[in-house]
Amino acid sequence: MPVPVPVPDASDNRTGLEICVDTSAGLAAAQLDCVNRIELCAALGLGGITPSGGFIDQARLSRIPVFVMIRPRAGNFIFSPAEEAQMMRDIALVRQAGLSGVVLGAANASGGLDDSLLARLSRACGPLRRQLHRVIDMVSDPFHALDQAIDLGFERVLTSGQAIRAIDGVACLARLVDHALGRIDIMAGSGINPGNVGQIMHVAGIKSVHASCRKFVGVQDKKLDHFGFAALNAETSAAEIIRLHEAIGSATQA
Repeated sequence: MPVPVPVPDASDNRTGLEICVDTSAGLAAAQLDCVNRIELCAALGLGGITPSGGFIDQARLSRIPVFVMIRPRAGNFIFSPAEEAQMMRDIALVRQAGLSGVVLGAANASGGLDDSLLARLSRACGPLRRQLHRVIDMVSDPFHALDQAIDLGFERVLTSGQAIRAIDGVACLARLVDHALGRIDIMAGSGINPGNVGQIMHVAGIKSVHASCRKFVGVQDKKLDHFGFAALNAETSAAEIIRLHEAIGSATQA
């Protein structure tokens, strides 16, 4: 059975600024005209996993298109049949909520994309739009993986160019853009900030960027930290989003 390829939303054709959020406060902060998309996650400190059903339902009120991370756990991207069933249920929740899309990824034991699993997940998505996440940074051949993503009908792939930070992967990002030939959007992510986004855009030729735009505000409560109930406290900042948007604008005009 062929994988459905949703028609992109005509209102989502600007130079892409995608903001990833993992809290209600972050979702609220990202409700800005300069934001192209929101990626809804839990546990950004672990690279993002699937958010709760309550958070997915809350995102229905977003005025910005929302894509939901579908990743059942932290760690590798090789998923068991039980985890596949869990992802299927999560996709159903996103469809029921009427959100714009999902962010998917799966690998096989040979170091490539698990295209058969991704095809099954894609069929379950129906009209949802699909982005491939940074599983592409973990495969042995990102160019073959990019071709697979195109064949599966993904509209966008998030990548750091197989480096820890996108600024260090610009050469690979540029090669991915050249290889894509406009068939899929290459979105740079990891460590994107106002100080480096211009260089990344110009060197790699990318038109979409992904960032959390978080400000670190320390530990909420020392007692919570002592008992292990608090992670390093960081929140998406509307001011940081605007700063990044302005830097993107300056780079586009240069």
